[in-house]
Amino acid sequence: MSNFDPNAILRGAQLTVVGAYRALQNPGLFKYEHYRQAALAVCAGILIRFLIAVPIIAVKATLWFSAFFVNFDSVSWDDKLVDGMDFLANSVLQAPFFLMSLMRYVTPTLDHMFMDSLQWVDKTYVQKHKSEDPNTLRAMYYPNLRMYTTHGDTSKHREPMDAALAFLIRYSRRAGLSLAVYMLSYLPVVGRFVLPAASFYTFNNAVGPIPATVIFGSGIFLPRRYLIVFLQSYFSSRSLMRELLEPYFSRIRFTSVQKKSWFRDREGLLFGFGVGFYIFLKIPLLGVLIYGIAEASTAYLITKVTDPPPAPAYSKEFAESQVKWTNKHEFLRLPLANLDAHNASTGHEEQNPGKTGMEGLSKKFS
Repeated sequence: MSNFDPNAILRGAQLTVVGAYRALQNPGLFKYEHYRQAALAVCAGILIRFLIAVPIIAVKATLWFSAFFVNFDSVSWDDKLVDGMDFLANSVLQAPFFLMSLMRYVTPTLDHMFMDSLQWVDKTYVQKHKSEDPNTLRAMYYPNLRMYTTHGDTSKHREPMDAALAFLIRYSRRAGLSLAVYMLSYLPVVGRFVLPAASFYTFNNAVGPIPATVIFGSGIFLPRRYLIVFLQSYFSSRSLMRELLEPYFSRIRFTSVQKKSWFRDREGLLFGFGVGFYIFLKIPLLGVLIYGIAEASTAYLITKVTDPPPAPAYSKEFAESQVKWTNKHEFLRLPLANLDAHNASTGHEEQNPGKTGMEGLSKKFS
């Protein structure tokens, strides 16, 4: 089964809806602190729209003033310039998404929201299965995960400013590449092949050469704008998932190789989950608020694609054990109404390394 198969993408999209529904049921999400943060988020959304609009307004004002001396009625380049700047800021450079993601490094609210939601997911799971044998239920995620420091190994600790700088470097690299591809697409003769070639290169490793070739062939005939939106939706959903999963990875320390493999093994489901929220994030003003809901929903996602973490004292080999999604096939075949069917270990296996065989395997949970 391909990591990027349609079934995995569909299941990811389903988890977007289910996760958001579960998150919004949490009364703790509507505490005074979160109300206050929600109000600030809306204000931040307004500020983001204003910051993006400033250069566009400046150009419009310049064109309006120039109209007293130059007749623009017979030309259309002025309208194309304004429209192009708006498209460049929102779809090529992804400025709103960048500013929303940057907020994580300004306030710890998103991290707190993830942990609060994870506690709620555990609580609702127990309530839903309270009539069943406790020995058959999965282990809890929140009690052990909350014992991990968000800095992991203190010898590898990065200050918040260092983490923010690393994020800025990642974004700058991605924005520079996007801008370069966008500009190259305007070259004569070869320009029309730049975006289709970029699409083929992007999707060849993910979906294979045949689907990537179909995308390449379609891209030659599609308008440039549609291809850019398509590519940026893919890359932005990946970046979104990286940011949403930061509360988990800041506690469970993976090496760069392990983390890359972790994402690769789940990329179809993560794309379906991420692109669903990415679409909602583009709603003006409310995008920042939806970002918070996406973070809360990610707590539910984690319980489907990882095992419950052991106590920190027994976590030495845990990251390596999570690289491969062991029950992917079973989970993707589950009906939507039965997503909690697979149970996890109750935590005794981690504390008793001698327990192996089918008894241990039968309680594994994604």
